[in-house]
Amino acid sequence: MAKLGKRTRAAREAFAGKDLISVEAAVALIKKSATAKFDETLEIAMNLGVDPRHADQMVRGVVALPNGTGKVVRVAVFARGAKADEAKAAGADIVGAEDLMETIQSGKIEFDRCIATPDMMPLVGRLGKILGPRNLMPNPKVGTVTMDVKTAVEAAKGGEVQFKVEKAGVIHGGIGKVSFSDEKLAQNIRAFVDAVSRAKPSGAKGTYLKKVSLASTMGPGVAVDLASATAK
Repeated sequence: MAKLGKRTRAAREAFAGKDLISVEAAVALIKKSATAKFDETLEIAMNLGVDPRHADQMVRGVVALPNGTGKVVRVAVFARGAKADEAKAAGADIVGAEDLMETIQSGKIEFDRCIATPDMMPLVGRLGKILGPRNLMPNPKVGTVTMDVKTAVEAAKGGEVQFKVEKAGVIHGGIGKVSFSDEKLAQNIRAFVDAVSRAKPSGAKGTYLKKVSLASTMGPGVAVDLASATAK
């Protein structure tokens, strides 16, 4: 087995024996141990009591983090005419129709969020096998199929985060940079947890929120106390 680096070993030692601690304590611990040469992302993982193979247990939604993500989000918009102009004016990075479809089909995907006007969905639907697995398919449930292109683009650029439960019943998300203040990160964490809580599906049985863990991009994870992770 490969030897652990000095930084990784020190981080694991700092985390040893710490479990189900408060959000504030977890944030402080993670920030202290995040010593990579870049501004690491604070990542959240939520284990839910759902089986997403059943439609009535699917969890997905969107949350506007109060302090943004610290990440530059590249936005692509499928639109024509006045709506295409609206998207460009709102700050969309890529705007197109058939030309954008062909670019994506060629394997060139240079965006983090995809928005479409409803009339473009027959075209966008052809890209389901490409965009779907990357969680980039526009969906009216999270506001990415809309005539209000301006608001959708501005929300994506402003720190709105989409979430969708994976096969194992886990939701992952990036919720800020470790350079953010402790208070801002705590606010983002609670906003994310609250949004997932409110997205509880009708088919969920038993305990819905099972575990919430936090980690930096390069660091180990720590489980936080569920009561501390809910909005105050």
